[in-house]
Amino acid sequence: MSGEEFELNCSVRTDMGKGASRRLRRLHDSIPAVLYGGKKDPVSLTIAHKDIVKATENEAFFSHIITLNIESKKEPAVIKDLQRHPAKSLILHADFQRVDMKQEIHVKVPIHFINEEKCVGVKTSGGIIRRTLNEIEIICLPKDLPEFIEVDMLEIDLGQSVHLSEIELPEGVRSVALTHGEESDLSVASVLMPRGAAEEDELEAAAEGEEGAEGEAPAEGGEAGGEDSSGDGGDS
Repeated sequence: MSGEEFELNCSVRTDMGKGASRRLRRLHDSIPAVLYGGKKDPVSLTIAHKDIVKATENEAFFSHIITLNIESKKEPAVIKDLQRHPAKSLILHADFQRVDMKQEIHVKVPIHFINEEKCVGVKTSGGIIRRTLNEIEIICLPKDLPEFIEVDMLEIDLGQSVHLSEIELPEGVRSVALTHGEESDLSVASVLMPRGAAEEDELEAAAEGEEGAEGEAPAEGGEAGGEDSSGDGGDS
């Protein structure tokens, strides 16, 4: 867990419903939010739009313990869901989950790929890296929550993949997927031949196959012709 800290000032919201939420956004430049989890009841909140926009500009916000200043109380939480406007750069709603520092949490953290340009499959074989996951869901105590998970692509060759089981996770951190068994050992990234190059190889292989077939045809025809000639000679 890095030294980055995130705090959001919130107020308790009592005016509910879609109409109230629209008024909140339009007239007060704020968004509705909900804090839930733990042994407490859910609390409806109001957060200034500019504050949460600024916080979400930092990738670390999504994998950190956030302090919600709710009037005179402080609540540690993690962001669980963020609803954005489909066409505008606006945040519409946020869901937060309470955090007990003694209880494990399930959180999605981003993957940071390193040594992609130095990857052996890219440098020596002309391959390209295809990322299949951009984040990993993990289980850990809040104190062990990492800002991101690092995946080293340096020694991955053409045709090879990196799987969840091959990633070295920080101490105290477990992959949620791997708790479900080996069948959930998902690929994180692969090194593949570029599509155009792969198609060219297939065409070349097909052409070589046709040339081989054509090369064999005269021999078969010659044998057949020899038999026919011999037969014609016998008839005469």
